[in-house]
Amino acid sequence: MQRRAFLHTMAAGAALTGAVEKQKDMPVKSLPVLANDYVTVYESPEPDRIYAYTPGLAVLPGGRLVATMDQGGPGMKDPEVPRSPGGKRITGKIFTSDDHGRTWTHRADMPLFHARPFAAGGKVYVLGHSGDLGVLTSSDNGATWGETSWLTEGESWHQSACNVHYAKGNVYLVMETPTAPYKGWAVSRLAPVVLRGKETDDLTKRENWTFSNKFSFQDALKKGGPLNLMGIPFFKIGMTAPNRDHRDKRGMADPGWLETNIVEFTDPKNVWHDPEGRTFYLWLRAHTGSTNLACIAKAVEDEAGNITVGLAHAPSGEAMLYVPCPGGQMRFHILYDEPTKMFWLLSSQSTDSMTRPELLEEDRFNLPNNERHRLVLHFSKNCVDWCFAGRVADTGAFKQSRHYASMVIDGDDLHVLSRSGDGRAHDAHNGNLITFHTVRDFRNLVY
Repeated sequence: MQRRAFLHTMAAGAALTGAVEKQKDMPVKSLPVLANDYVTVYESPEPDRIYAYTPGLAVLPGGRLVATMDQGGPGMKDPEVPRSPGGKRITGKIFTSDDHGRTWTHRADMPLFHARPFAAGGKVYVLGHSGDLGVLTSSDNGATWGETSWLTEGESWHQSACNVHYAKGNVYLVMETPTAPYKGWAVSRLAPVVLRGKETDDLTKRENWTFSNKFSFQDALKKGGPLNLMGIPFFKIGMTAPNRDHRDKRGMADPGWLETNIVEFTDPKNVWHDPEGRTFYLWLRAHTGSTNLACIAKAVEDEAGNITVGLAHAPSGEAMLYVPCPGGQMRFHILYDEPTKMFWLLSSQSTDSMTRPELLEEDRFNLPNNERHRLVLHFSKNCVDWCFAGRVADTGAFKQSRHYASMVIDGDDLHVLSRSGDGRAHDAHNGNLITFHTVRDFRNLVY
């Protein structure tokens, strides 16, 4: 018996060795890119002076697509840039498409940054900021738009066009505001603020929105304790590479969070499920200098309708600030799909975050974790265990970005609106295009 077992093992080993040797001679196959082809929605007239930012995307009940974006860069500070009646620079644009994104019509301009469109109560809204929070609306499916109404006065806000969540007849989204002065990139002082509005109310009015408390990254550290054994920050605070050419931009700011998505776990088996439907979780881009982590926080509604943001906790009761998230080091977008009961994650893939900053290629932007040319898709039933679905877009060139994207579901397809750049782009961060991509039959990617 032992001899037969030995001979069987030897035969199996030989077969495996033969298979490996055979594989060495086989050509390496690259997985196909799901939606590298694109339609250009916006193209900068001056790529080195006017940059394309913040793509937002919504699909209306009748199938019309609404896209938003804003322009930045030195060219938008010129005196001839138009201003709104209130003196705000006209930086944002609104487009619509009635043929699933093949062609686009420019509908309106607006004085908003970091805006996103969404449908509610038979209307279309776009909410963003220009310092203060502002919102404008359309009652004719996005064909014409009213003037911007301001929800705050004398305040400072931030965000990106992250997701919008609908529950109990309400719309939920997150904007962010700094809680203390900070010289430099203030992500360590940003507080995600959950906004809730009833879908049938007039959401251009401040009194129809509920704002949560302000809970900053610094507040989370004070309540949750020090960041032990996480290697955060990954690089020392300050400049990490010699100050030559553009490398003086390779700096590490204080750890923080930003660009928040909001999710709700409706699966009764999930440890974070709330059967009363009053608990939501915030998934935020984690600025750590490392990769593939997201920050999390928890938002809870009380019986009076007040919303309080605070720390999330593991079932053990231990406070949590980080969860695994592919591409969590950059702006990402989370979308829930009811037919698959899956969360879908659109994010940037990092491929060489362990390279020494001073040895990066000349066309690499900022720190090693800051790659922006691969846009990838994952799915998960719980927002923690993510399965790779594929590359949505990949330029193969560090300077030519596909990143900071928004997505919507249109029937069997997934539409993606990307902040992009081609060879004329100023750099990977400051692109010159807004591009539209479609992943056909995206649910077939689930395995």
